[in-house]
Amino acid sequence: MERLHSLLRDALEEEVFPGAVLLVSAEGKERFFGKVGYLSIIPQRIPLEPDTIFDLASLTKPLATTLAIMRLIDGGRLCLEDNLGEIFPFIFPDLKASISIRNLLSHSSGMSAWQPFYKTLKHLPLPQRKPLLRKIIADIPLAERPGTETIYSDLGFMILEWVIETVTGKTLDVFLEETLYGPLGLKRTFFAGTSSGFSKHVFAATEDCPWRGHVLQGEVHDENAWILGGFSGHAGLFSTASEVNQVLNLILSHYRGERSDFFKTRTVRDFFTSIRLPPWSTWALGWDTPSPSGSSSGAYFSRKSVGHLGFTGTSVWMDLEKGICVTFLTNRVHPSRDNVKLKAFRPVLHNAVMEELASIDK
Repeated sequence: MERLHSLLRDALEEEVFPGAVLLVSAEGKERFFGKVGYLSIIPQRIPLEPDTIFDLASLTKPLATTLAIMRLIDGGRLCLEDNLGEIFPFIFPDLKASISIRNLLSHSSGMSAWQPFYKTLKHLPLPQRKPLLRKIIADIPLAERPGTETIYSDLGFMILEWVIETVTGKTLDVFLEETLYGPLGLKRTFFAGTSSGFSKHVFAATEDCPWRGHVLQGEVHDENAWILGGFSGHAGLFSTASEVNQVLNLILSHYRGERSDFFKTRTVRDFFTSIRLPPWSTWALGWDTPSPSGSSSGAYFSRKSVGHLGFTGTSVWMDLEKGICVTFLTNRVHPSRDNVKLKAFRPVLHNAVMEELASIDK
């Protein structure tokens, strides 16, 4: 797999990212694990390590919030058709009250994509921020009628975090640590602002943030998650390539019916199926699927694949048919989010991964 090493080295030279870790597994076995570059280049240049911890950004959606919802569905504590009016009586107005858990997971709720809540919340004491945020979200007008359009929405996953807290009586980080990350023995998977305990120099640095006035390292890049104490349902999860790959293979084994200790096979298969709501959507439940053209997964992932991207430069793709998992973690926003070269590189890399695996397995 020297070709993959070469691609990563070339991308580093072309400043696609300061540093990256690529882990590829097939049928549960590691087939490639490579790293290049630096976890930070300012204020000092520090080489990246295989177990460097990355800000996963929106990978929080599938690898945290979605998995928590799956646990609640498996336990009979929640249904995909439950709506906000049933879960939060008298809080959401009529049209919003009809939004279902399925709508929120598939980004078909009609909620707007993003709002700069941090600007409103930054002057308040921390305990007051999340309650006010939730009141604001409940009152924000919908951008579209539920079920009619796809709008990739952070707000929808902020609501899902609220659902999880309401149903379990526990915060999202505590619930997942007790029911998933802890039992799996994950030591470097956690939410920002909770129980890290690591030196900042084990973290891949992200932006030299003009708003916060310093290079972010070990604190969440997303402004809205940061203002809420470090995480929300849409962002704030940190992890390593190895532990992300462990979670991916866990889910894949449940999808295939090879184990059922954490999730029901039927639930995983339901979540991994594109529901076409609306008909042109590529979204499954909490996960995206390859688009007909221009997918970040490249040209070789089968139609039975799921994946997700993170703003900081992270991504995961799973080919459910071929049993292939690709975890690609970078800090492309270090020191500036203006670096957008990764968008063109991802499909090239994924094509090379699939070609190399195919040539080895002949």
